[in-house]
Amino acid sequence: MRPQHHDAIVVGSGLTGLAAALGLARAGLAVLVVGAEREPEPLDAPWDARIYAVAPGSVELLRTLGAWREMPSTRVQPVAGMEVFGDRPGTPPLVFDAIDSGAEALAYIAEAGAMQRALWHVLARESAVSVRVPARPARIEVAADRAVLTFEDGSRALAPLVVGADGARSWVRDAAGIPVRSRAYDQTGVVANFAAEHPHGDVARQWFRDDGILAMLPLPGNHVSMVWSAFEPWAQELLALTDEARCEQLRTVTGDRYGALRQTGPALGFPLRWMDARRYVQPRLALVGDAAHNVHPLAGQGVNLGFRDVRALADVMAARGPEHDPGALPLLRRYERSRREDVATMIAVTDGLKRLFGSRAPGMAWLRNAGLTFVGQLPLLRHGLARQVLV
Repeated sequence: MRPQHHDAIVVGSGLTGLAAALGLARAGLAVLVVGAEREPEPLDAPWDARIYAVAPGSVELLRTLGAWREMPSTRVQPVAGMEVFGDRPGTPPLVFDAIDSGAEALAYIAEAGAMQRALWHVLARESAVSVRVPARPARIEVAADRAVLTFEDGSRALAPLVVGADGARSWVRDAAGIPVRSRAYDQTGVVANFAAEHPHGDVARQWFRDDGILAMLPLPGNHVSMVWSAFEPWAQELLALTDEARCEQLRTVTGDRYGALRQTGPALGFPLRWMDARRYVQPRLALVGDAAHNVHPLAGQGVNLGFRDVRALADVMAARGPEHDPGALPLLRRYERSRREDVATMIAVTDGLKRLFGSRAPGMAWLRNAGLTFVGQLPLLRHGLARQVLV
C-alpha cells in the first residue's frame, strides 16, 4: 500500500485537534486528521456533563473557522457576570461584570459535544482536510524532510509536520520521547447539571471552601452546571451521594441561591493535576492543547489555552511563505516561544490559587479573604483580571 502524502498530520479528533486541522488548512496546508473519536451523536435534553467556559477570544477563533455559526443558539449561554466568594463569613464577594469590562460577555458556556459537532460540520466541507477516523497510530519516525506515521494495520502517512492534539495522555508526546513536569492534586473534579427553581441571572459563581472549589455555571433556562474541585475523600463521598442528597448538599452550600435543585444527568468525576511538557516542539512535531499542558479547572481556561495554541500555530504557518517547510524547527520554535509565557502564567495562577485556598495554615484564611476584598476595592486591578479571562 502506497503511503499518503500531506503537508501536516493532526493526531487527535477532539476539540483542539479539529480546530488545529481547520486552522492549518486555512493557512494553506493539506491536512490529514487521525483520531479515535467520530462525530458525536446529537443530544436532545439534558445537557452534556462536559461543558466549557469559552472565552471571547476562543469564540472569535471558532467564528473565523466557521464553526461558531454551526452552534445551536439554544445550547450556548452567555455569562454576563461572575461572583467569587471566599471561605470566611462576611467577606464580600469579588464581582466581575461584562459591561464594566467592555465586553458582550465574560465567557460563553457551551457543551463539548456541540462544539465538536460544529467543527466536524465545517471539516466535512473543507477540501484541504482529509480524515482517518477511527485509526490508531503505532509508530512515528522522523527523517530529514518528513515524518512517517505508521498505523496498526501497517499503512503509512507522510508529512513534513505532525501535530499532537491527542489529549493529556498523548500518544504523540510519548512516542516522541518528550518528558513532562506534572503534579497530581489531591482533588477530583465532580461535575453534574441541574434544573434550578430560581434564575441564575446569567451569572457564574465560585465558592472557595475548605473542601474544595465549587463553581456553578449558568446554562440556558433555569439550569446550572456544577464543577466541584473537591478534596479527597470528600470528592468520593460527593460522588456516592444519591441525586437528591447531592441537590440538598448543593442547596446548603450555595446559600439557597438557586432554590430547589433537580439533577438532570449523572455526576461524573475526574482526577485533577497540572502538567507541562518540557518541549512543545521538536523537528517535524508540535504539541497543542492538553497534549502540551494541563491546568487546574478553577479558572476554566483549559480549553481556551488549547484554542490559543491553535491560533498561534496557524498564524505561524500562515506567515511562513509559500515555499517554507512547515516542519522546520526554527518555524516551530517561533510557535513555542509565542505560547510559553501564556501557559506558564496560567499554570502559576491556577496552582497558586489552589494552594492558597487549600492551605489550612494559621492566618491563611484571613490572608486569602483579605486578598479578595482588596481586589474588589480596586476597579483597575479587577478589570485587568477580567481581561485575562477574555483573551
